[in-house]
This record gives sequence, C-alpha cells and structure tokens, in this order.
Amino acid sequence: MKIKHLKPFDATDSRAMEAAFDGIEPQPIACCNWPEEYPYRPDVTFRMFHTGDRLWLRFDVAERYTKGEVTEDNGRVWTDSCVEFFLALDDTGYYNFETTCTGRLLLAFRKEREHPTHATPDILGRIERYPSLGRETFAEREGDNRWSTVLAIPADVLFRHNVHSWCGVRATANLYKCGDRLSHPHFLSWKPVRTENPDFHRPEFFEAVTFEK
Repeated sequence: MKIKHLKPFDATDSRAMEAAFDGIEPQPIACCNWPEEYPYRPDVTFRMFHTGDRLWLRFDVAERYTKGEVTEDNGRVWTDSCVEFFLALDDTGYYNFETTCTGRLLLAFRKEREHPTHATPDILGRIERYPSLGRETFAEREGDNRWSTVLAIPADVLFRHNVHSWCGVRATANLYKCGDRLSHPHFLSWKPVRTENPDFHRPEFFEAVTFEK
C-alpha cells in the first residue's frame, strides 16, 4: 500500500484535519481470524497519510461494547477498546503503537512479543492524540457506540532508528482492533493473521507499505 504525502496543515484546525482525511480511502480492519472462539466483529476502518514530519493515522469504530478504563500510558491498553498499528522498518524488530478509545497510548520496540523496550514518557508525549470520546475513563458501555481517534506520529519517535522524515520510507505493517477484557472480546486485523490462537505480534503477516516522497 502507498501512503500519500500531503501538505502540512495546522493541527489545531479541526476542519483542515477532516478535509485531509476526507481525501483518503478508508481501509477495513475486518479480518476475523479466529471466528469460532471470537465471532464478534465491530465495524472498523483506518485512514493514513503523512506530511513529511508526521504520520497521520485515523481509526473509525462502530461497536456494541466500548470500555475505556486504562488510566496511564504504556499500561494494559489492549484490555480496553483498543486500536493498534504495528510497523517494521527492517528485520531488527518492529514498533507497536496501541491506543485506547480515550487516548492512552503504548509504544514499544521489540523483536517478538516478549522483552519489549518501551518508549519514554518524553517520546510518548510528542505523539498527538485526538480521541473523539475525550480523555475521561469509563466502564464498559453497551449501545450504538461510535468513536474515532487520530494519532499524529513524528518520524523521530521511532527511537531505535535514525528517521527524521516519513518521505520515502519503506516498511511493513499491520493494523488491529481488539478488546481483550471486554464482555465480548475480539481480535480483528487489516491483513490476515494465520495462527492457531490470537497473536498480533507476528511480523511475518505484515503488509508492505511505502510512504510517498
């Protein structure tokens, strides 16, 4: 997949941000890889572009069950209503960006699921987050729940690589939606994950992505 390069805009201008995303085709996160055990499928899409210095990533979610109880960054975000972006620049490892519906963020670099190196608070603080539900935590809600979240990711938060611009970057990636501790757990992916049990930490199932120069 090719990631478009758009002109920078004022991030405080919500209409400019909406206009930028309006020009990007939504991609479904709809692979239900373990349907017998986890059949529940929220409706989830993502859109992505970059402005050279930042990668802009938006998730849109429609689901029956939503929870936002995690209170801190680099916490157990996957137990809430969570969307995720995993990215590998080479074979040394991969970055996993995971954010709850209330904007709590986990970022780590790892070779496999075990032994992650987590981003520092300073690095996490440089990633802008725009959750439509706000930042207040809440217990699980049932209903016609619709929410979105936007991440603005500077290139140089890829702390194990010397990257200062997204222009021309070639990588592999996959994107996910999960909610491990919801009343209806689910594990959806953009590209299929062919494992016996839920496991998103499998870079062999990432897809090639190229960021326009």
